[in-house]
Amino acid sequence: MSLIRARWWFILLAYGVTVFLAVRLLSADGGMSFGKQPLKNLTRTFNELSHPSFLDALVQRPVVEFRSDDGTLLRIEDPQKEEINFLMGVGRAAVVTLSIATVGTALAALFAMPFGVLAAQNLPTFGPLRKFAQGLLNICRSIHTLVFGLFLVGIVGLGPMAGILAIALHSFGTLGKLLAETIETIDLGPAYAIRSVGASRLQTVAWGIVPNLLPAWVSNILYVWEFNIRDSTVLGLVGAGGLGLLLTESLSLFQWGRLATLLILIVGLVWTFDGISRRVRLSLH
Repeated sequence: MSLIRARWWFILLAYGVTVFLAVRLLSADGGMSFGKQPLKNLTRTFNELSHPSFLDALVQRPVVEFRSDDGTLLRIEDPQKEEINFLMGVGRAAVVTLSIATVGTALAALFAMPFGVLAAQNLPTFGPLRKFAQGLLNICRSIHTLVFGLFLVGIVGLGPMAGILAIALHSFGTLGKLLAETIETIDLGPAYAIRSVGASRLQTVAWGIVPNLLPAWVSNILYVWEFNIRDSTVLGLVGAGGLGLLLTESLSLFQWGRLATLLILIVGLVWTFDGISRRVRLSLH
């Protein structure tokens, strides 16, 4: 017990030293500065965000006419109608974002299954093949989704496909790693017993491993799916479509009211899916 406690204290000490060195490094380069007048800037930003633009769609406001110096009508601006059109665009973008996360997660789960099995330490697998699977999974989960997005936009062009592939590649590494670790924790006694009575390798996997593995595997997919909904909302920042594209427009045009609307929607989507996935995961145990 004392050895375990000493080990934990050593880990905490090592972490504390790492944090201290990181703070010293950032402080030396001026990276720990809050800038000039941080409280004033925070107050101004909060005030601008406190009026989400969707509220304008609920209130009829006067139509504004823009005319030239000679009285020629240039355009008519209806704030309520414009905001309704914006909200319709937000709805379409939300569907695209959810679709990117859904398809990307499904592709990742499909390809992660064989590689997760190959990477598991407690299953009989050809050594170099296991190392290859482990290395590939580690590489994919080490590269951030946004980096994959930037890379893929240059290959397949702008649009949802780049987002789907970026989600799939990163989640492939995560799900494969989680599957391998889950396999390493399950009891293989039933599998060996089934194998000893003459069952084929496929029957052994189907009846001795899958029943113990399935609840955790589904839970992992749901968790990664939920995480990918958050990730896919910002993939539009690199041109992969969805809500991220509208986020970029709002930020570049300093439309803080519309940014507030988008942030409220994103938080609502994540909370809703988190509640659904939690209920599903609990039902599996």
